[in-house]
Amino acid sequence: MTTPLDIRDVARRTGLTSRALRFYEARGLVTPVRTHTGRRLYGAAELEQLSRVLSLKRAGLTLAQIARLTAGQQVPLARLIEAQLAVIADKAAELAEARALLLSVKSRIDRGEPVDAATFCSLIRHEELTMSKDQWDKVSEEYLSPEAKADFDASQTQMPADFDQAAYSAKWADLGARAKAVVPHGADSPEAQAIYDEWQALLAPFKAIATPRMMAGVTTMYEKMDEWQDRADAPSPGFDAETFRFIQEVGRRRQG
Repeated sequence: MTTPLDIRDVARRTGLTSRALRFYEARGLVTPVRTHTGRRLYGAAELEQLSRVLSLKRAGLTLAQIARLTAGQQVPLARLIEAQLAVIADKAAELAEARALLLSVKSRIDRGEPVDAATFCSLIRHEELTMSKDQWDKVSEEYLSPEAKADFDASQTQMPADFDQAAYSAKWADLGARAKAVVPHGADSPEAQAIYDEWQALLAPFKAIATPRMMAGVTTMYEKMDEWQDRADAPSPGFDAETFRFIQEVGRRRQG
């Protein structure tokens, strides 16, 4: 029989800190045997349980999810894995974007350009906007007619000189999240009506410069968001397909 290990030995073998092991114990993930003096001992069963916890943690599961799985609770594992894969895909896309941003700035440094902290931040913001534009160009070319794309190019000169695209995108992300939270309330709810009004107000800068061809093309692109929103290099408008369909339904009911 394997000799039980104390918490310091387990910490050395696993690379975890004693504090982390005690935290796992407090969450009920592993329960070491206690001696009459209060010393923690990990036998074969406890070490095997700890190994399972660490394996699931490496897969990216939360401690709450791990607790349910290891306690033998009925968990829709396929759905859990799908959700975790989606989280990992999002993280992978973020890392790929961060890498591209850093490589772009590094290339400037390699060319001998002076880059201090302020310049670095400015370049990052510029590269983010450039990358976002490239992503939108790839998607829009599938749904916008050549005439609509030409209208878009011409419309750029009509934007106010102080227009902040990054701040505008942030507003859409905030509104999109709040709109999604309202979906369960239904399209006729007061919450939906208020969100719809905010949505139309935020659209105002675009509507002010948009031609009918631009409006039609963008509407089609968002109506078919299910076709492109899950691509690794897809841009994010700040809302998903379900939220856009919900806003459309609110608008139809208001007009009807």
